[in-house]
Amino acid sequence: MARIAVIGAGVGAMAAAARLAVAGHRVTVYERSSTYGGALGRFERDGFVFDTGPGLLRLPAVYRDLFVKTGKEPLESLVELAAVDPASHHLFADGTEVSLPNASRAGVMAALDAALGAGAGERWGAFLIRAREAWDRTRRPLLEEPLWPNWQVLAREPYPAPKQRRLLRSPRQAATLGEVAEWELGGGHLGALLECYALEYGLDPGTAPASAAVLPYMEQTFGSWYVRGGMRELARAVYERCLARRVEFVFDAEVARVREKDGRAAGVELADGTLVEADHVVCGADPRGLERMLPGRELWGPDTVRPAATARPSRFTVLLALRGARPADAAHRTVVHSPGATAEARAAFTGKHDEPPTVTVLRPDDPAVRPDDDHEAVTLTATVAPSGPVDWTDEALVRQYTDRLIAAAARAVPDLRERMLWHEPRTPVHIAQATGAGGGSVPAPSLAGAGATLLHPSNTTGLPGLYLAGGWAHPGGGLAHAGMTGALVAGLIVEGDDFRGSQ
Repeated sequence: MARIAVIGAGVGAMAAAARLAVAGHRVTVYERSSTYGGALGRFERDGFVFDTGPGLLRLPAVYRDLFVKTGKEPLESLVELAAVDPASHHLFADGTEVSLPNASRAGVMAALDAALGAGAGERWGAFLIRAREAWDRTRRPLLEEPLWPNWQVLAREPYPAPKQRRLLRSPRQAATLGEVAEWELGGGHLGALLECYALEYGLDPGTAPASAAVLPYMEQTFGSWYVRGGMRELARAVYERCLARRVEFVFDAEVARVREKDGRAAGVELADGTLVEADHVVCGADPRGLERMLPGRELWGPDTVRPAATARPSRFTVLLALRGARPADAAHRTVVHSPGATAEARAAFTGKHDEPPTVTVLRPDDPAVRPDDDHEAVTLTATVAPSGPVDWTDEALVRQYTDRLIAAAARAVPDLRERMLWHEPRTPVHIAQATGAGGGSVPAPSLAGAGATLLHPSNTTGLPGLYLAGGWAHPGGGLAHAGMTGALVAGLIVEGDDFRGSQ
């Protein structure tokens, strides 16, 4: 039985802790805040309950596997998963609308034909076939296996873009998602639909690789799911599974240093001076913080993927408490599109925010998140630059951007301003406080192509015995990918060099 210290109580770190405890190890989690869950936070006021992180779950099989492998009670016996149908309602800048059914390719194609004209569904369906090929090529190495030693092969673009003849130039293949949107989907509404998937994950469609096509493929193939009571309930279920497996938690315990002995990780030192011995250390926090915890120690060799040198985009969220019942026909998720996602991304990611934002409006039909049926809890979210390039402590800026999100959402929620009781903005500063990520950055899933610049560091490091879990490690951000880090880290510790990936 090994002693294992886990830094951070995010869902990826807790997933690793539960699996390691089941394997017979003694696991203790040290969390600098007073609660678990990391990005899966919750805000409550006057009977209203809001998620402050991800609002939906994709690839629920990752968490079903976690609960099957760590106990007798399956996931669905502990939380109620509800398929979101329609998966999304889209409101474009010119007023055109389309609702896309959940996990139904044929239904999506029919809806696009009805809303955008004959042929739109066929064009989108042909795109999804190519996206499926990219998914099949990268699913194992980018989701289910440790990062390959020859990870450089993932720099190649896996998306099989058809060759396009552009004016008098030689035929070319789309290299970015923006080019896929323009060349293969013809721009317009279909292009805007594709680009919003990149923007949701903090990616610029103009620079994101064509392989980002796997993002809409995953959603439209495996569906979107909501956890009754809010996504925080998923974090609670994982936490309670850890407790049932005798994982120990120490809250308000910031790790100041990772201890090293005989060339390997040997425990942690807390900010209050407490020394903790361990045979393995799992870091579930932003790995850039390891430079502070291991000063002078090189963790990333010349042939390894290093943590991102600059802060990635973040999210700006507005929580709305509304009087009046939620209409029965309201979509759970509505995307109010900016006139141009690429222009918006380029402005937002540089900190200018001078383009209209694309706003996601979440309106769950869930009695647990509202005081009664005569009120409604609504969450608005937009992708923004992180704190640092933008001063998100500037109250005037926060008020201005809050108003921009509310103005956009008013297109989807009739009489929004008249119904509003109060609103609460949540900026990248709040995300940084909750997760410890620099600038409140939100990690995107790892993607192939783009010269391997969108990969995340391996779950192993240059210090034997020190491992990485959570959204900032391979295979990256998003609830499903972060959850997979738990399976990968546990496999690497338990099986060592024989581990070949999750089955």
